[in-house]
This record gives sequence, structure tokens and C-alpha cells, in this order.
Amino acid sequence: MKIVSHNEELPRDALSCIPQSSSRTSLSSCNKLIRFEDISAAAFKIQCGVQKTPCMYSRLSKQYGMDIYLKKEFLQYTGSVKERGVLYLLTSLPQDQQRKGVIVASDSNFSMAVAYHASGLRIPVFVIMSTSTSPARVKMCREYGAMVISYGTTAKDSQMHARRLAQENGYLYLEEEDSAVYLSGLGTVGLEVYEQVPKLDAVIFPAGGHCGLLAGSAAALKHLNPHISVIGVESESFPVLQQSLKAGHPIEDQACSNHHFYGDVSGLCFGSNSLQLTGKLVDKVVAVREEDILISMLRLLEYERATVDAEGAIGLAALVAGKLPELKGKRVAIVICSGNLELHLLQQCIARALTLDNRVCRFSLVLSDCPGDISKLLEILAREEARVLDIKQERMFATSELFTVEVTCTVETRDRIHTAQLRNVLLERYPTVAWTER
Repeated sequence: MKIVSHNEELPRDALSCIPQSSSRTSLSSCNKLIRFEDISAAAFKIQCGVQKTPCMYSRLSKQYGMDIYLKKEFLQYTGSVKERGVLYLLTSLPQDQQRKGVIVASDSNFSMAVAYHASGLRIPVFVIMSTSTSPARVKMCREYGAMVISYGTTAKDSQMHARRLAQENGYLYLEEEDSAVYLSGLGTVGLEVYEQVPKLDAVIFPAGGHCGLLAGSAAALKHLNPHISVIGVESESFPVLQQSLKAGHPIEDQACSNHHFYGDVSGLCFGSNSLQLTGKLVDKVVAVREEDILISMLRLLEYERATVDAEGAIGLAALVAGKLPELKGKRVAIVICSGNLELHLLQQCIARALTLDNRVCRFSLVLSDCPGDISKLLEILAREEARVLDIKQERMFATSELFTVEVTCTVETRDRIHTAQLRNVLLERYPTVAWTER
């Protein structure tokens, strides 16, 4: 894969790789060169079907010492940047294939985008989901207009069933790969960021197993201005992109997590096109901890009122973790690409992030079981402006001396400094106070 200039010729037209026969069940054969003109054509073709999302100056800029602009792709109708690649892919299919229909097999953002845009284009669309898929995802996909079929207990079962249905009925089986058409659609993000933020120094993208957005956008940005730094961010838990770049070919990381928290960022779908583009055009790929991603989600919720998932927050996590000190004082855009986080998981993530940020803490101490002792403790907490979230008393199973009560408090503080101040005050009054380490 390479980027060619306006006057270079390609072996074939940009869209000639679209399958012409329904017997072909994926787009893996579409690997070919990608041009800036392909991305421009994609931008023109999908402009009426996807949102031109804002790229806004962030209040987080002062906190991290740089001008930060957030490209809010989570504002797309299905909450994901994947709509761009999917819409261009679907509109580029031959008419006979559009009449027969398409089929996908997952509960990912890619499948949601296929369900929504295929329905809008009047293309029959079938989504095969495993029985372990959350009811909320199934309901949403049906509301987008897809025929949803629950099959199998694992994603692999669903994929095998989808392929079988595709062969038997003439559907085109779609999975998220790195065809030139799909990458060109995703690359339109790079065009918009360049247009919306003048004098950019760097753009940060999510990476990991799904690096089509990174690769396609890098193609656009480097063509427009080779001096703009393009940076990818992936999780330390499964640094598949870094490992693949080192090996020179896509590899499968056996430690890759299937937890819904990571969503699409933990997938293993990129191919040689994305990898070659990334190796040639991307300036840096860094890895961040899960803790940094959680705190990044918290920052975006507080400062931007943006509810995003791990894939959406991972770009900011590189700044939270201090992995990019060279960007201090620069103009930096971060692509917030996804906001599809289930409600029960959102609650867990925010609660854990507050603890990691030293804003929710817990301590235990032993008091004499006399009237007024707990009141005195609460007075100290009120004086120090700590908000009591929970308080428990244990008498029956306390291991200390008789006529005492073990008290466990969970409190909320403003920040790390406030927490340290509260801890010192309590230690002066109650030397045996024990803090629960996070």
C-alpha cells in the first residue's frame, strides 16, 4: 500500500475491487493501493449520509498544556465513526448485490452502522448475533432496520452461520476488513480535521486491532501536510499493532480481551493494507493502561459532557498518561470516535475512575460505642468538606476490645490534594485509622 500523487496511475480503478458475485463472502480481495483522490471521492459521496462532526476547542487544553481540539465522531447517528466507511462501502456495491442484500455477524459498531445505512439505502440487511449479546444491542440493531437473528453461544458460531446463510441465499457477507473502499470512507475524518483546525501539529487516533481509521486518515493528512504528526494509541493489555509493526505482518495476540469494556479497540481485524499504511505514514504508536482510559472517560464526561467508551477515550488517555510530552504547547486534535457504552458498564467505569482519580476513598477505624463518638467523626468530615457516600458500623464481628464499634466510611473529595489533607486530619485524631488502598 502506498499513497500516490495526482499524476500517478493505479493498476485499476478505486472501486473495481467491489465483489461482483454474491458467492464472495468478504472484501479481503480488495487489497490495493489507496489514493488521496479515493478519500476525496468518498467524502463527496457520503456527505449527505453522515454528520460532519464538530472539532471543538476543549477546556482540557489548560490542564494538559496544549491546544486540544476534539473531533466528536461519537455524534454520528449510531455513535461511531464506522458509519463513514460503511456508507461508502454499501453505496459502492453493484446494484444486483444491493438487491440481494448483505449479512454481518457481530454486535460491534461496524454491524450497527451496516444495519442503519443498509436500511436507509433499502438494502436487505441481516445481523447474526450470539445469544450472549446484550438485549439493548439487539433492540437497537432492530430499530435501525435490520433483521436480527440470535444464533450460537459465541461470536465464532454466529460468523459460521452468517457465512452459511450468505452462500445459500446470495447475500454478501461483510466483516470489518481493510479494503480500499472502507479505508477511504474512514479517511474522510482526516480531511475534515485538516479543514476544521488550521495550523495543526498533531492528530491522535485510536489504534489497536481496528486501525483502519488511523491508516485511512493518515493517508489524507500526510498528503495534505506531511509535517502533521499522526499518532496511534492502543491498550497495553493487547498491543497488537505495535507487535505487528515489529513483526512486519499482522499477528494475533492471544491475550486480547473479549470484555465489553474494550469493544472494537480489542478486535483483530486489520490486514496488510492498514498495517503497511500505518508503518509508512504513522509517526508514533503508544500504549496506555486501562486506568488511564478510565480517567480519560471521566475527564471527557466532566469537561465535555461527552459519554464515550474505551475506544472513544483512548486517544485522550495518551495525554492523561503523559506518553506524549513532545506535544506540550502544540495544536493537537484528538478523534473521539465512539460513544457506545452500555449503561451498567458506564456506571462501573465512572465509579472506578473516581477511585483511581483519588476522589472517592474508604477508611476504617475503631470507636468506643458511646453516644456522640460517631457524631464527632461526622463533624470532622463536614469541617473538611468531605461528602459521606456510605457509612457502616460493625459490632457483632469486630475483633477489637469490647464495647467498641468498627466504622467504615466511603467519602468523596475534590481531588488528590483534598484527599491527602483529609487523611492527615483523621490520622491526628484517630492514629489507628486504616485506609483502603485502591
